Amino acid sequence: MSALQELCTMTTIVADTGDLRAIARLTPVDATTNPSLITKALMHPDNQSMLAETMSRHDGDIDAVIDALTVQLGCDILDLIDGRVSTEVDARLSYDTEATIAKALSFIEAYKKAGVDTERVLIKIAATWQGIEAARYLETQGIHCNLTLLFGQHQAAACADAGVTLISPFVGRILDWQKRQQNRQDIPIDEDMGVESVKLIYQYYKQHDYKTQVMGASFRSTEQVLALAGCDLLTIAPDLLDALVALDTPVTRQLSPSMAKAMPPMTKIHLSHEDFNNAYQQDKMTQDLLPKGIDGFISAREELAQKLASMRR
Repeated sequence: MSALQELCTMTTIVADTGDLRAIARLTPVDATTNPSLITKALMHPDNQSMLAETMSRHDGDIDAVIDALTVQLGCDILDLIDGRVSTEVDARLSYDTEATIAKALSFIEAYKKAGVDTERVLIKIAATWQGIEAARYLETQGIHCNLTLLFGQHQAAACADAGVTLISPFVGRILDWQKRQQNRQDIPIDEDMGVESVKLIYQYYKQHDYKTQVMGASFRSTEQVLALAGCDLLTIAPDLLDALVALDTPVTRQLSPSMAKAMPPMTKIHLSHEDFNNAYQQDKMTQDLLPKGIDGFISAREELAQKLASMRR
């Protein structure tokens, strides 16, 4: 078996792309998107007629057009997979609980109108305190959430306490940050802070029997992916999925609930808003990476908005 085939026996594989052709070729269980991936997918020449038709249908209201296109891409992805798609709330709402809830509800309603079983939709929200609180409410309404841009253990603890469906710790972005901070070009996998972060979150969740699943994301290498074999889910870009298909090295399970419970016990914590803010202020990595990630997603949406605005002229 290839490394990918072996990995599939331990972990649910998710395609980290909005490219329909790649999804059709790779046949993942689930798929995730974000504003950057959506912008890249929708700017492909094959999608220009769809952009123009959606612009016409919404009288050029750019925000309405982007939301409609996001749901349409989600529906197209769901036609190609058996599992779920993650659809991300506008990153500009990351610090507004009520606005995040309203946007999530509008996405769910749009999917329902399209005839989609909304059990197959994950609402993707940045793991700010306000985003986590929005997810807490949405989960009580039967709306499943994927909390993204997750870098700190305090974010993970708060997400589990809120009962979210799954979280997406960003392995590769943590490694990039580590390289900058330590002024190192190469970091051995056993010193990789991104990999270690996911392992610690997984251990904490399994030791305390949280239902929230861990989905490692933002990988830079197949080595990072295989270092987390056994994680609940792993969302992987097409180029790395292809690299895993080409690998025939044996894959060793690195994570399992029983392995986590055999590790030294971790104290269960419940964070108030003040506790969360204090932990954030003490976590330089999250302070650097969370706002930067939100800004990056906002920029990607603005790039798409500019493209649509040019079509309106």
